[in-house]
Amino acid sequence: MAAAKIEMNVGPVQQIAKTINTVGQVLKTVAKVLEVLSTTLKATAFIGLVGGAAVANYIDQFRPQIEKMAEKCIEITQDVNTAIKNFQNQDFTASGRFG
Repeated sequence: MAAAKIEMNVGPVQQIAKTINTVGQVLKTVAKVLEVLSTTLKATAFIGLVGGAAVANYIDQFRPQIEKMAEKCIEITQDVNTAIKNFQNQDFTASGRFG
């Protein structure tokens, strides 16, 4: 049985990795902003603005998911960059990683 031919357009794949990394960095920034916002709202609740506490609790419910998405985007970027490097070095031992 003949070996399968593996091809990759490296430039576009590198652009995909760069875009995914940018998304991950933006999500990290959003998570940090939400954390600061939540802390500020909790402080205002301490001085009597109870609505701030409710909004802070709401923010705290979805902030962890945003942080996880950011981590996953960065992980995917690393995986794609590793795949590019392995392709360029003709190392196909991890070729099933994306299959």
